[in-house]
Amino acid sequence: MPRTASPDPIDALLDKGELTSSPRSALSRERRRDASPEHKVVQPQPQRRVAKSRVEIVRAEGWETWPWLIHGFSTRTGGVSTAYHPGQPAGELNLGFTQTDARDNVFENRRRFLKALGAPASMKLVTLKQIHSSSVLTVGEHDLADSCQGDGLMTNQPGVLLAIQTADCIPVLVADVKKKAVAAFHAGWRGTVKRIVESGVGKMRVAFRSRPEDLVAAIGPGIAACCYAVGEEVRTEFGSQFSYVADLFHEVSDTDPVREKYPMLFLTARAPGHSNLGPSLHLNLMEANRRQLVDAGLRSDSITVIGDCTRCQNNRYFSYRAEQGSTGRLLSVVGIRT
Repeated sequence: MPRTASPDPIDALLDKGELTSSPRSALSRERRRDASPEHKVVQPQPQRRVAKSRVEIVRAEGWETWPWLIHGFSTRTGGVSTAYHPGQPAGELNLGFTQTDARDNVFENRRRFLKALGAPASMKLVTLKQIHSSSVLTVGEHDLADSCQGDGLMTNQPGVLLAIQTADCIPVLVADVKKKAVAAFHAGWRGTVKRIVESGVGKMRVAFRSRPEDLVAAIGPGIAACCYAVGEEVRTEFGSQFSYVADLFHEVSDTDPVREKYPMLFLTARAPGHSNLGPSLHLNLMEANRRQLVDAGLRSDSITVIGDCTRCQNNRYFSYRAEQGSTGRLLSVVGIRT
């Protein structure tokens, strides 16, 4: 059965005095609880011409308002890697230590990316071994090595850059513009079902006393609903967790003129229901994570959805599906300047 709305557990603890936080108005609580976000379908984006020699940074509009906040989503252009397109005149910006690419290339790519990002050389880049979980770790000044496992990072420590690696999964960056705290989440479909973004915001509230109305979020480039075909078992998993599951899935029918004209050529001996004919089921993973942010208390107008589909724009982004697993990794980073 879909999970129904229940009293906010963090608010309940605050009311009992088991947690402390700065006061918030009753009006803001009611606004969060009564919010009914409209369904927003992210449309497929057109291919863009990109200068292969230039490191390109995608940023959330309006985030430059806070000079202390540094963030950005990488693309595949402007690096030195040639593992995924041998013989090409310009290298690519693979930022993940994959089995295919040389480590020296990745180190150089990361140096170029951080320079283009405008990050001071003193800032520490922190990544995770991602495992499609709901685990969110807090980063201090000296702790947390890259060998740590999880899918979310958060900190209020200046001089730290939190980084999430993706190649179709959805990266989500969150910043508390009042308390100066930040978080980064890796949200594939498994992490989304486990509510990593929603629970991650809750952990920010406990660790940093963040108020949802002070948070801004950016949902970065990832595979969009236009290209994300999934199995029925994925819809079943989402249906067990979210009452709005019908807003997240839609069926797409592929037209084939030859199949329509000569249907007898495509008959199979498979039992009914086991043929590959028929519409495919598509998941809007960006919308799923936007809804979690709203459920966590963020205002809809404080959430930016970049909307770029990594599979549609495979000339601009790495895509695990488009390249059948042999691809580089993008980085989505957020941090606090020293």
